[in-house]
Amino acid sequence: MNDLAIRAAASADLDAVLAFWKVAAEGISISDDRDGVERLVVRDPGALILAERSGELAGTVIAGFDGWRCHLYRLAVHPDQRRQGVGRALLTAAEERFVQLGGRRGDAMVLNRNELAHHAWHAAGYAPEPQWSRWVKHLKD
Repeated sequence: MNDLAIRAAASADLDAVLAFWKVAAEGISISDDRDGVERLVVRDPGALILAERSGELAGTVIAGFDGWRCHLYRLAVHPDQRRQGVGRALLTAAEERFVQLGGRRGDAMVLNRNELAHHAWHAAGYAPEPQWSRWVKHLKD
């Protein structure tokens, strides 16, 4: 894993990230467009974290901090790179970012049906909180 490079995304990376999510992420989100991801990178330049191996995108995570809570989104690892420490390296980078920003607890958005992800999140020390549910209202189609 020592050939894995972890870095924050830049605007020049966004088209590659969007294409990567179509291959590696579980489903597509309403926010998966160039404008939405660029707003994230401009507003919070360190939030979108990339893992690269041999110059190729191997994984992503969004580590968003709103000043109060630490939120993890879009942990995605290329299918050919899974079970090689990419996800763990991304989560370590995200957690280090949160600590530097003053965060005290991270939470993750994980699809109920994504059993593979459940195992990965559990192995990283995360657990579901059954007393919570996600309530959503789409603000724009």
